[in-house]
Amino acid sequence: MSAKPPGPLGAAAIVLRKELRDALRDRRTLLTLLLSSVAVGPLVLWLLSTLVAGLEERAEARVVMVAGIEHAPSLQNFLQRQTYAVQPAPADYEEQLRGRRLGEPVLVVPADFETALTHGEPARLQLVYSSANPRAAAGASRLQRLLQGFGQEQALLRLAWRGTAPVALQALDVDERDLASPAARAAQWTVLVPFFMLMAVLYGALHAALDTTAGERERGSLEPLLIHPVPAWAIVLGKWAAVALVAMGVALLSCLSFLPGQWLLRSETLAAMFRFGVREGAVFLALLLPLAGALSALMMAIAIRCRSVKEAQAGATALALGVSLLPMLSLYDQTGEAPWQLAVPALAQITLMGRVLKAEAIAPWELLLPLAVCALLCSTCLAYVARRLRGAALA
Repeated sequence: MSAKPPGPLGAAAIVLRKELRDALRDRRTLLTLLLSSVAVGPLVLWLLSTLVAGLEERAEARVVMVAGIEHAPSLQNFLQRQTYAVQPAPADYEEQLRGRRLGEPVLVVPADFETALTHGEPARLQLVYSSANPRAAAGASRLQRLLQGFGQEQALLRLAWRGTAPVALQALDVDERDLASPAARAAQWTVLVPFFMLMAVLYGALHAALDTTAGERERGSLEPLLIHPVPAWAIVLGKWAAVALVAMGVALLSCLSFLPGQWLLRSETLAAMFRFGVREGAVFLALLLPLAGALSALMMAIAIRCRSVKEAQAGATALALGVSLLPMLSLYDQTGEAPWQLAVPALAQITLMGRVLKAEAIAPWELLLPLAVCALLCSTCLAYVARRLRGAALA
């Protein structure tokens, strides 16, 4: 008595097990994928905290590099009273600034500086830095504030010498109020966290999507599968489920890696402001899992048209480039968020994950809209793949 053939869903489950077994068989690719997913969180947070800690260390060093400080004893006295250490600039400071070997701006004092101050004339200083040198450019604004303080002190002394009340020059007081929350300020540094997670999901699905479509066509193992009396959509469903599970596994590992990754934060300021807990991880997963399914289907739709993995890699590379460029719109667009951004896959996830890191509220419809778009994209791509498979079976 012959066994009863499995139904469409049973056939899809068989294909799923087969594709997962094939994906897990490539141990080297799997190990690289898993390690990169786990390393995303700690590596990104360590790099960001190293950058912030470096900036904090330079701010705490309170060093001013001056060329010709012997011409300005009053300025030297002011800087020392502000607890800054005055160091002579190297002779080749311009070349070092251009080559990024010097991380501090240089203040150049002319020989007639003190004479101009004595006669009540404007004294000139030259602040030398390179805008292509981020460390020196960051220190330039701090040094400018110091010089403004010195200029105000000299102006007040001149007014007091002439018997004029210094308050006469102070026409108004300005109180600053920063509306950004600590989480929003921390998000300025962690803006790349969602981007790295998005790329991890994309490349997590890449290998499996190409292998299960173009790879099988190249090996000649796809045609025997189509001989079985099973609907094409069942085969496609099983293949897609395997690819999507791999991509979703990468998304899960990437989110989880940020929980212990916070232990590597070197900057106390960033550690106090950055908060990524279970709630934030759950929202990230709610955004990334549907996108992982949609990207898996989209890459399968691209690869099913190709007869070799090498040919499919060209289309997948173009897709990866497009996905990586979409989030750049939110980084460089100074007009703020627009409703249409939530209807664009990848851009919607980047936008909402950024709001999660800023501890901003997200309306339910703002979560449902990207989910609906991903479901529509996924179903459209899977229908296209099934139609291509039916055509290959008839041929």
